Amino acid sequence: MRSPFHVVEQSPWPFFSSVSSVCVMIGLVSWFNDYSLWFLSFSLVLLLLVLFQWWRDVIREGNQGWHTDRVAKNIRFSMMLFILSEVMFFVSFFWAFFSCSLVPGIEIGGVWPPVGIVPVNPFKLPLLNTAVLLGSGVSVTWAHYSVMAGNRWEGIMSLSITVLLGVYFSVLQILEYYECSFSISDSVYGSLFYVMTGFHGLHVVIGTLMLVVCLFRCFNYGFSVSRHIGLEVSIWYWHFVDVVWIFLFLCVYWWGS
Repeated sequence: MRSPFHVVEQSPWPFFSSVSSVCVMIGLVSWFNDYSLWFLSFSLVLLLLVLFQWWRDVIREGNQGWHTDRVAKNIRFSMMLFILSEVMFFVSFFWAFFSCSLVPGIEIGGVWPPVGIVPVNPFKLPLLNTAVLLGSGVSVTWAHYSVMAGNRWEGIMSLSITVLLGVYFSVLQILEYYECSFSISDSVYGSLFYVMTGFHGLHVVIGTLMLVVCLFRCFNYGFSVSRHIGLEVSIWYWHFVDVVWIFLFLCVYWWGS
């Protein structure tokens, strides 16, 4: 009789993902200091390859029946803890933002936004980005209910819409950065703005990759009415990204301007 617990076999992917992540950070620092972009590009390709192999193994484990009800329950609990840690990650940035904006120091002119900073108009690209992400939240919920109802083609269609909206959001974010009149080195406002929106953009990219994997699994009959834990936790993550952006829009773009 098979145990309800899954004893994971030894895997090289945690080690290689750690090494490739460190390489990505080194590549980013090198790029910020006007060095070549090739090391960052190589590190990103390496990280994507490692993630592909790791996700492939996890999907195989699920298809082989190792994700029992108890294992699925533990996966959900682990995802909850992960999202909670991400909440605390962004809380620290919002804490720094309100600490600087509510009591602006004399170094930035005693006002917020600081002297010389022209903030982004919240009712142009940021408002469009908000509509895009809220629309993606609707489509990903549609995908969830379609899979639970056994409607595979609706699930594929709604997941495809969500992925396209996620990519569109990332493109709009890049265009916004190009249009900004300030940089990350322009006082504490520039630093907080680019760090907060940049890390959120990174989470959008990660969430989009997770949904792409779910889209391929749905296309290849990888989900059933009762077995779709990968899709479920990916949707949780995407809703978390939506909520963070709403706070960013209200606090940083609208109130902060």
